[in-house]
Amino acid sequence: MHRLSAGTVWYAYEAVVTFFSTLVFTVAAVYYVTEVGMSPLELVLVGTVMELAVFLFEVPTGIVADIYSRRLSIVIGEVVMGVAIIVVGSITVTGAIIAAWALWGIGYTFTSGAQDAWLADEVGEERLAGIYLRGAQVSRVFALLGIGASVGLALIDLRLPIVLGGVGSILLAAFYAVAMPETGFRPLPREERSSFGQMLHTGRQGVGLVRARPALLAILGISAFSGMWSEGFDRLWEAHFLEDVGLPTLGGLDPIMWFGVFGAGTVMLSIAVARPLGKRIEHAGQETMARGLFWLDAILLVSAVGFGLAGQFWLALLAYFIVGVARNVANPVFATWLNRNVGDSSVRATVLSITNQADAVGQWTGGPAIGLIGNVFSIRAALVAGGLCMAPALALYGRAIRHSGAEPELEDET
Repeated sequence: MHRLSAGTVWYAYEAVVTFFSTLVFTVAAVYYVTEVGMSPLELVLVGTVMELAVFLFEVPTGIVADIYSRRLSIVIGEVVMGVAIIVVGSITVTGAIIAAWALWGIGYTFTSGAQDAWLADEVGEERLAGIYLRGAQVSRVFALLGIGASVGLALIDLRLPIVLGGVGSILLAAFYAVAMPETGFRPLPREERSSFGQMLHTGRQGVGLVRARPALLAILGISAFSGMWSEGFDRLWEAHFLEDVGLPTLGGLDPIMWFGVFGAGTVMLSIAVARPLGKRIEHAGQETMARGLFWLDAILLVSAVGFGLAGQFWLALLAYFIVGVARNVANPVFATWLNRNVGDSSVRATVLSITNQADAVGQWTGGPAIGLIGNVFSIRAALVAGGLCMAPALALYGRAIRHSGAEPELEDET
């Protein structure tokens, strides 16, 4: 098969990975609560163990992507993640599911950092914002398709969309292996790549770049606090609707159908908001991006706390939609902002992996505490506590804005 252009591969990735991941995550928590019988703490531990695996393997696999091949790293990661998800959908034992998500976390570390580093190498930093934003639009369309397919398959068997999502990840790896170009990346010469010392050298370069740039240090802190919040929210929001708020009997909708409505509503609102905003952000400077992210995270904090406090279904639904839209709009902007702050291609995957590692630290340190609050007090209290974890991130955005969202004195180094 002929290698495709980098932009085409990225849009295909956004379409395929979104479709199959939506198959999984639209119904996964319902599966955990209704068929596996997980408690709030166990729900959070699913993510905590996964993020601990990410923390342990993120930088080593990022170094592999910087030394050997971005494409090879991504292919390995997609295969491992696919196998892990198939296990999740095949077994109803809590311990086995948690172990499978740990395996998924290891696979994820091969792709995180490597994907963004590959795209930046292939298209250049100036084109990143436009490709990220258009890719996000493609992603939202296929999220709608994935939600519909997930709900339809779950009505047959709750496990079915999860298993098929794992199969899809393996198929994506095969597509990458034959269609993904890698012309912008220059691996180390074979004689230089075998030593463990070279890996340490690449790792030190990445850490040194982060330490030298206050904006990157602020980004690490933002990622950590964001991880603390997202771990609790992502594992508990479905349980909050099922056990605290309750789902209306409007139209006799099955609970699975309601979760499809939640997902589809978030995607459609994101499309409506993101398109006009994207046109303003695509060519924005670093400071504008940092300020935009500050306000998006402020909105996210207020709506996340409001979601936890909401006792009525329609208030909870409104807060949930605001959280989802703020996240969807912020993600491509944050990815562009981060890449522009890195600059140095030779350690890009390593630095991006360090950032993902900070997010993982936030998740596996804050997640169990939030889950414990859910067990001892209530899911509502856990969600509110998690939302408040975003407050320090706003202060760190202020630090990044003071540096104009970048490090001007270091930009010439790249």
